[in-house]
Amino acid sequence: MFIIDGNNLLHTIHKIEEISSFSDIELCRNLSTFLKITGQSGEIIFDGTGPRDMNLYENIENLEVFFAGIGQDADSVIEEKIAISNSPKRLIIISSDRRLRKAARTRKATSIKSEDFWGNVTKQLNKKRPVKEPREKRSGLSDSETEQWLDIFGFNQ
Repeated sequence: MFIIDGNNLLHTIHKIEEISSFSDIELCRNLSTFLKITGQSGEIIFDGTGPRDMNLYENIENLEVFFAGIGQDADSVIEEKIAISNSPKRLIIISSDRRLRKAARTRKATSIKSEDFWGNVTKQLNKKRPVKEPREKRSGLSDSETEQWLDIFGFNQ
């Protein structure tokens, strides 16, 4: 399971992509698509209390969105998640923050720098996916569908 330092990743994206308008909700939607493609799940933690209207975050699949709240930062929340995990080796911590990378190493969790992770995400999102072929391509049309097409083209007179 991915545990993502939201602000750290967002800052990295702004630096790499040179797009300052890329928002936290856009990040979450992109990550949701990435996680769906890869068959993974994750959590993303942002600093602060988040927006008043949290409805935007409700339809995001495979990704739980958290805000650290008042008096606590996302790094502390992530450190706590690493510390209390029953299976830390299954965690993949996404952050370029040395403090979090050290906490991950201590519990033998995997850590990936934000820029490396984002490179993988964009690669997956930009990859052409094969178009799913219709069932009829292999099995053919049913008799009634064949009759319908013959009628449409005037062969059933």
